[in-house]
Amino acid sequence: MNTALFSTIPLSLYIHIPWCERKCPYCDFNSHTAEKVIPEKKYIQALLSDLQHDLEWVHGREIGSIFIGGGTPSLLKPVSYQQLFDGLQKELSFAHDIEITLEANPGSAEQQKFTEFYDTGINRLSIGVQSFDDEMLSRLGRIHNGKDAIKAAEAAHYAGFENFNLDLMFALPGQDSHMAIKDLKYATSLEPSHISWYQLTIEPNTLFHHQPPVLPIDDQIADMQTLGQEHLANKNYQQYEISAYSQGVTCRHNLNYWKFGDYLGLGAGAHSKLCNTDNNLIIRKQRLRHPEDYMNQAHLPEVISQQRELDSSDIILEFMMNALRLNEGVSYEQFEAHTLLEIDSIQPQLELARKQELLVDNKRIQPSARGLLYLNNLLEIFMGCRKAT
Repeated sequence: MNTALFSTIPLSLYIHIPWCERKCPYCDFNSHTAEKVIPEKKYIQALLSDLQHDLEWVHGREIGSIFIGGGTPSLLKPVSYQQLFDGLQKELSFAHDIEITLEANPGSAEQQKFTEFYDTGINRLSIGVQSFDDEMLSRLGRIHNGKDAIKAAEAAHYAGFENFNLDLMFALPGQDSHMAIKDLKYATSLEPSHISWYQLTIEPNTLFHHQPPVLPIDDQIADMQTLGQEHLANKNYQQYEISAYSQGVTCRHNLNYWKFGDYLGLGAGAHSKLCNTDNNLIIRKQRLRHPEDYMNQAHLPEVISQQRELDSSDIILEFMMNALRLNEGVSYEQFEAHTLLEIDSIQPQLELARKQELLVDNKRIQPSARGLLYLNNLLEIFMGCRKAT
């Protein structure tokens, strides 16, 4: 494999930690309630064993970002992450300015570890606040309270994290516009560099799906979104993606997803998207989902439970589902470099989307304000590529 051909396709690493203290009723991620003692040493060794299966895809390529998600990754001890990073760097090349994000809960036990996390090389936190309102948190099944959330942001500052994200949701059960904006005001007063602010959605295979809560109506949700975006803009948080707002420091890892870069996923249930430009193919892989199965088979090829090659229609739709979330969109060159397809393959769809004023009329694939508002309608145009290719 000629790894020099990969130079234009960025590469990220995702690490999945599958345990949490309690499963939230809205969560559809691969998470499992932790036992009293998490098998950290065994799991870290499994991650490093798992890496061996995909070294041919990543050798000679620089890792620009690492995202450690879950579950609740902050449940693990900092020393476990130091062991993980030491092992990874024996096989992988980290960029000198690599972004390493750890998802963290606001609980006091996790806060006490923030300084030690920082000392391992983790330089960005994403703190799952969701709300500062105790009643809202209770309805979401969260185990922290509003004071814990405030203390977590303060602890992040104290530990030295100049770059951290607060994760917030709106359109919660029983929430009105005043309550949603009050949450945002708390968040901006804590001066995070980044805020993820997004609508609660009911996903299949969750408790909320089987026992749906009463949510705000569409008009109320629209008011929340409009007022919230105005507040964030007034506090100099610039929207660069549908749910992402930044004071100049964007999330490089998520940007790589949205621009259809490559990423290697390690851990129980983790997904990968990887290109082989020699053979002009893009594949997706998934690991075994259950933590025990994953740990026991991480050294075996069977740990990769699914693998498939994407055809051109899959590639176009997946690319658009990500890239069209970005306010600035992507260039034609990025489309060709990251999909391994010619821009001519989607010209009829681009022309139709511009005719419907869903795309800006320029030399980029960039959604208009109308396109961002009616994103599903815009994506439907590219679903037609399944018939055209």
